[in-house]
Amino acid sequence: MSDASARTPAADAFENVTSPPLKGGADPLGMGTRGGDGLSFVMDVPVELTIELGRKTTRIGEVLRLGPGSILELNKANGEPLDVYVNNRLIARGEAVVVGERYGIRLTEVVVNDDGRGRGSKE
Repeated sequence: MSDASARTPAADAFENVTSPPLKGGADPLGMGTRGGDGLSFVMDVPVELTIELGRKTTRIGEVLRLGPGSILELNKANGEPLDVYVNNRLIARGEAVVVGERYGIRLTEVVVNDDGRGRGSKE
């Protein structure tokens, strides 16, 4: 697989990220002119990835009545895409899948604004 075919839409959002020119041509962050190649220094930084199935606003009394077998109806309808957040910022949507004995998500949409940041945030 070539490097170009391995790129994702999210990675492409950072394609034109550049560091400001410094005196004497120094580039302490190693970003150079192509952000995609120069972002290697952040590739191991941990982030929190959250997949949101749905939300519900309720009263404390209802929460206190919850127990085994209780069912909470969420705000999303069956078949609606699940939201994917990175550090509380919406970055993608997808559908739930089963991978062996675990759940997974198949991304159907990557949500990126012109500034390369996800649209919306998790409140």
